[in-house]
Amino acid sequence: MLNVLIDMSSDELANFLDYLRLEIRHLLIAAIAIATIIVVYKIISRSVSNMSKRLELEPHVENSFRLVLRVGALVAGTTVLLRLFELETSWLLGGSAIVGAAIGFGSSQTINNIVAGFYVIISRPFKVKDYVKIGDVEGQVEEISINYTKLYTPSFNLLEVPNTQVMNSKVLNCTHEGFIKYTFTLDLPHGMVSSNEELVSKCIEPSVEEFHKKYGDLELRKPEFYFESSGSFARTFKIRIFIPKGEAKTLYTLKPELTDMIMNRWDAMRKK
Repeated sequence: MLNVLIDMSSDELANFLDYLRLEIRHLLIAAIAIATIIVVYKIISRSVSNMSKRLELEPHVENSFRLVLRVGALVAGTTVLLRLFELETSWLLGGSAIVGAAIGFGSSQTINNIVAGFYVIISRPFKVKDYVKIGDVEGQVEEISINYTKLYTPSFNLLEVPNTQVMNSKVLNCTHEGFIKYTFTLDLPHGMVSSNEELVSKCIEPSVEEFHKKYGDLELRKPEFYFESSGSFARTFKIRIFIPKGEAKTLYTLKPELTDMIMNRWDAMRKK
């Protein structure tokens, strides 16, 4: 190497030193840029951890945020190196076009779900163990991921609801103050009972008292009820029961039992 330098003319040596200075400058700029990207990545990563703790996010949700952050840092670092050293980028552009076409053709729904998942995570219309109604489906939230929200339904099954459906549907959160406050409709056919007061005093109120006495040790609040409307064939009442948060299985078991208590008293009144 030394002999090569000695054999160079003054012009060649000057050009070589200029080239060397330029490359050293590029290397220093690249090192500073990469160091900056790493520092920014660590700062944002720490912010993600703090946000996850503050919002009580699930671990898989935090990991999803970190994955997006790592991909962004990798893309930023690659872009800096390519532009700084003036490397050929046609292969990168071609690969991006192919990947973009594949995503657009086969994975648009997945991308939409991911975007909707971030919306659900940030806006927090519900949390894990809340009981919710999402459009025409309902259940207890068991998991919130980037793609899906998993519900434990009244059929005792787990249902994965796409986050796009969550974002585009009306969401009713039935969990407040540590209870699932679940309201359902009960229709009692017209019969020999002449008034709503008699129907309440002989059917609904005794059933509610019996129910509350039977399950009071489960820390259940006493059910509530009120008259809603009267149609051509039946009177409609709203019944509201209170189940501790996270115990949807108890809700699915006790709701039919309370309904049966009321209907059995109604049937007994009709037969008299």
